[in-house]
Amino acid sequence: MRARQILPAALAVVALTLAAGCANGTGLRVEGAEPAAGPSPAPSASPSIKGFGETQTPDPRRTPPVTVSLAQVRLKLLADKKLETFFRDILKSCTLVERCMSRGPTLNVTKSAYPQLVVYIHTADLDFNYGAVLMAAEPTGPRRIWGLRAEQTKISASQSGKLVVESGVYAADDKVCCPSVTRIQVYRWTGRQMILESSQDQKGD
Repeated sequence: MRARQILPAALAVVALTLAAGCANGTGLRVEGAEPAAGPSPAPSASPSIKGFGETQTPDPRRTPPVTVSLAQVRLKLLADKKLETFFRDILKSCTLVERCMSRGPTLNVTKSAYPQLVVYIHTADLDFNYGAVLMAAEPTGPRRIWGLRAEQTKISASQSGKLVVESGVYAADDKVCCPSVTRIQVYRWTGRQMILESSQDQKGD
């Protein structure tokens, strides 16, 4: 009779001990089982493209270079009836493309699917340029969308996507290195063409 009373009491003590172990996180572990997964992290926002947020547009100053060749650009320019005559004369007599043209930065000032390549026009001396053209890298080949004849041009894009052109204005006795005036012009794409938005001359030292 006494044994029948002791057995249920012992089982009750074991059950209480196991329940307490589960409550404090030290319950029995079955070897080989995967641990319980923790709370799932909150889903992140849609990944942005190359570091640009969903509402941002790519920085026109960081557009990857295009693979258009200078030989292609030269042929397209010579076929362009609206090309500056001075540029045409240089390109016609150019037997080695690399001596009369050089690559500038790749931009996207038109905010289109086709980035634009800046191409500087030179004579034989590549240290001095006589202006530049902006070529859109379209599926049918490069297409000129803008050009400017100016000496010692340097072209870039502003953060807002406008075309910034720096050029030298020389006096008769200026050395090649040091024009008397630096001209800074800003062009904006209207959807059809580049228009001059501002121009400022800064005198040299």
